[in-house]
Amino acid sequence: MSVIKHDFGKKNRLIARRFRKLLRLDALHEANVKANPLPYLERASHRIDQLETILFEAIVATKPSAIETPSGETVEISREEYERLLKCRDIVEKGFKKMGPREEFL
Repeated sequence: MSVIKHDFGKKNRLIARRFRKLLRLDALHEANVKANPLPYLERASHRIDQLETILFEAIVATKPSAIETPSGETVEISREEYERLLKCRDIVEKGFKKMGPREEFL
């Protein structure tokens, strides 16, 4: 006697549930995600574009501008705060490099 393995669509339900959670939608949208995924894919694409723009703006903010002149004002921060800022900058730069260049950012 053998066992017939069948997941009864469990894999597809888990994929739809994960997608719904990534988009921060409630459980009522799960059936709609499976039936008509296009609007949800467009929403995800828009969200990705927003995140890429934020990442790019963070990269630009870490670089000194050509017209920026030093004000002579001194700001003191702790060594721990400075190290955290450097770590954040490194994380953002690594993430931007992983993304690869985009035409509108160049």
